[in-house]
Amino acid sequence: MLCNFVYIRIIVMSFKSALISPSDLQDTLTRDENVILLDCTIDKVGQSLKDAKLELLPNSLFFDIEGKFSDHVSKLPHTLVAEQVFENEVQALGIDQDSTVVLYDRWGVYSSPRAWWMFKVMGFDQVYILNGGVPAWKKNKYKLADSYKQEDKVGNFKAHFQKNLYADKDYILAHYRASNVTIFDARSKGRFSGLVPEPRKGLNGGHIPHSKNLPFEELLEEIYYKPTDELQQQFDQFKTTANEYIFSCGSGITASILAFASYISGHTNIRVYDGSWSEWGREELNLPIEK
Repeated sequence: MLCNFVYIRIIVMSFKSALISPSDLQDTLTRDENVILLDCTIDKVGQSLKDAKLELLPNSLFFDIEGKFSDHVSKLPHTLVAEQVFENEVQALGIDQDSTVVLYDRWGVYSSPRAWWMFKVMGFDQVYILNGGVPAWKKNKYKLADSYKQEDKVGNFKAHFQKNLYADKDYILAHYRASNVTIFDARSKGRFSGLVPEPRKGLNGGHIPHSKNLPFEELLEEIYYKPTDELQQQFDQFKTTANEYIFSCGSGITASILAFASYISGHTNIRVYDGSWSEWGREELNLPIEK
């Protein structure tokens, strides 16, 4: 048992960053059967892959963000599910406490960071993102599959909610004016300024007062994250002295792109505002807004 334990730890530690390349993943897959691959793809606003050919990494499972991993009792899109629900659904994917989980999406980098944050906020650390997702995997000419693996094993994963990684409306209300907190908004400049209408009905235009606009596309080079030194520069340009970063967007998806970029570039005291503008911008809530 000791030898097996040491072997797994060596493999996990072979990933130098939470962001991994296709070649690093391919090399690890040849040596470690404890790696679980999760496709975390969701549709973009106004764009869908539902009619596209299904191309996956072999032996992948589907991490259903919009279905099983969103709270459908909530009026808000993509709301984080309860701790026990998350635990049950992750166990159903065959994931154990000592599993290594690699996340990807079929766009490149879009929804996989949201899944990363969900695992982190539920207390699981052995979770990584494939930089460039399926398009990058294809560029390396690695094998693809056209169907998901069928998992019949139930894992022993345990969820432990990490409050320090999570922000809700009340937390934002209590902290948006605090000098030790900076809120970054991942939406486009037009939506942030209120000059472009929101794609969802019933929402005001504008942004949370004192927040900073960092559109998520500015952290990407086509399908990939930019190098970590360039990511750091994106945050440094705001010259904030805050020790806590909170990330918001339309519904908590692209906010997670910023959160992950902050994490891998060295600023790990982060929270994602789960409701994001889908909550803060609701006309009936009458929350403070700047344009």
